[in-house]
Amino acid sequence: MSQVKNVAVLVGSLRKESINRKIALALADLAPSSIKLEIVEIGDLPLYSEDIDVTPPAAYQAFREKIKAADAVLFITPEYNRSVPAALKNALDVGSRPYGQNAWSGKPGAVISASPGAIGGFGANHHLRQSLVFLNVPCMQQPEAYISNAGNIFDENGKLAERTQSFLQSVIDAYADWVLLQLRTHG
Repeated sequence: MSQVKNVAVLVGSLRKESINRKIALALADLAPSSIKLEIVEIGDLPLYSEDIDVTPPAAYQAFREKIKAADAVLFITPEYNRSVPAALKNALDVGSRPYGQNAWSGKPGAVISASPGAIGGFGANHHLRQSLVFLNVPCMQQPEAYISNAGNIFDENGKLAERTQSFLQSVIDAYADWVLLQLRTHG
């Protein structure tokens, strides 16, 4: 079980310079050598429809293959209207279809939410976790990761504040350990 585990990272914000994307990139740099994080893009996925899934678009097929190939999944998301962004929900739907071919099933996951607000995307974090239960994605429970005032965690040069870096290091280290345990126990 010493092989490096591949983690598909889904960023809920589609903005090129989003805080959540910056956090994902920072986590990739902080990740221990036992896991490798790779962002799987979701912005070009057509809205899920069974009508077009009869002959799946290439974007659906490529996305599903990337999720199936991953050992684990990590979600980093902002909060839109106390929930997850539509693009992220769409990605969940695309990956879970067609019925009986859920690409997410059994993959250890974690959710990190970040928001400029004071509650750090708490609503989105928990709303996403509800969907992950149905999709059979066991989700790391501790440490929880709600990053509030996220507009202030990077300096003008894009460097993480030391306090945030320390926190994210503890989260990614715990996640790596948890993924390896889940895969050893259930994989």
